[in-house]
Amino acid sequence: MNATMHTELLVIGGGLAGFAAALQAAEAGADVILLEKMPATGGSSAMSGGCLAFAGTDLQAAEGISDSAELLKQDLLEVGQHENDPELVQTYVDNQLETYEWLKKQGVAFSPIIEASSGQSVPRVHTVDPADTVRLLQTRCRESGKVRVLTNTRALRLLRDGDAAPINGATASGPDGEITINASRGVLLASGGFGRNAQLVHQFAPHYDNAVFVCGDGNVGDGLAMARKLGADVRDMIYIKGTYGKHPVDTTNHHSCLAVYKGAIAVNEDGKRFVDESISYKLLGDAVMAQPWHTSFQIFDQPIFESGDDRVRILDFERRLEEGLIIKAETLEGLAQKIEVPYDTLKATVDRYNRFCDNGNDEEFGRKKLVHNHGELRRIDTGPFYAYPSTAAVFGTYCGLRVSPTLQILDVYGDAIPGLYGAGEVIGGFHGGAYMTGSALGKAVVLGRVAARTALAAAA
Repeated sequence: MNATMHTELLVIGGGLAGFAAALQAAEAGADVILLEKMPATGGSSAMSGGCLAFAGTDLQAAEGISDSAELLKQDLLEVGQHENDPELVQTYVDNQLETYEWLKKQGVAFSPIIEASSGQSVPRVHTVDPADTVRLLQTRCRESGKVRVLTNTRALRLLRDGDAAPINGATASGPDGEITINASRGVLLASGGFGRNAQLVHQFAPHYDNAVFVCGDGNVGDGLAMARKLGADVRDMIYIKGTYGKHPVDTTNHHSCLAVYKGAIAVNEDGKRFVDESISYKLLGDAVMAQPWHTSFQIFDQPIFESGDDRVRILDFERRLEEGLIIKAETLEGLAQKIEVPYDTLKATVDRYNRFCDNGNDEEFGRKKLVHNHGELRRIDTGPFYAYPSTAAVFGTYCGLRVSPTLQILDVYGDAIPGLYGAGEVIGGFHGGAYMTGSALGKAVVLGRVAARTALAAAA
């Protein structure tokens, strides 16, 4: 039986972008139906490290960190190698601080510790429990009385009354059969990326065929396909990249460990450095995929180990040690034996790097800071010594549908497809050539809200 439902805004996808958009629309008085094809909501958002990139917050001020929207924009464009859309980046920058305050108003709990990570000139990693954050926004949606959430319900096709008519709904398949959902104010795609679609990944990034894929099971590119069927354009497909720092065989942790951003060096199985460790971990992912067996080791000493932070998942070294994932030895020679790397080569690599630290000049790879433009280089010379096996994992595809600065989905001619909006991992143009820590979750919630506002304004 084909049932029919009616709403104002239809949101497809139950991750952070989808619930941020739905709640924003509900707060504006609109009725919303949100579809999630999996049995539970959360998707890749709930599996993430919980980092959001905000600038100018009270938490930064409390730690004496001077940041600004201007520096945030500069960093996003620089780390994106200026391949990202500057107007879309500006949309994020203009709305990020207000969104941080909005999240706090909803009851989202941020860690008081602000860290610096990939692509950040100053510390601006604001950490949350990602699964709790999605659940909280879902609860706020339910409390609004304006949002109906349908799980186990997969969107199939977008609907419109003619080739030039606005998108006004979608067909979907639910537990009780097919549904037609009419949406008078349009459809907002927040359906995630396509990391679980090996064929599609191979089409755009065959060099990542052997990478580890860590993302929501539903991330097969449904939203991308539905929009492309109607002529939607795409962006940044060549910039699909893995994130460095994933343990090759660990199935417990769905996020990276990044001792390199605290001072570790990355060496391959020959015991040699192969990259400037301060660059974006998307670019580090490219570098490790070019190494033998696509693997490496993050090498560090006791002071760097002690600089970890158990409140930030990517810096929780103690937990990784307890889980047996970080390898420890009292001497560098003992560490080399445990990881089966030639000791003479590893010692020469570490000694050479320490001289670079002393001289303030990495003659080999040009590393100047610990991460991006932040933090002074640190010698690796005080035992015990540690090694963390690391490869690249594809946590997100960082590319997708081309959108306007107001999150309208654009066709191949650059025209907006009326009634169709996008946010989160399904869109391209924001990250460009690389990735700043916190900008994926950040864009989900910031641009999700902007997309909802645009949809409601367009149909007012």
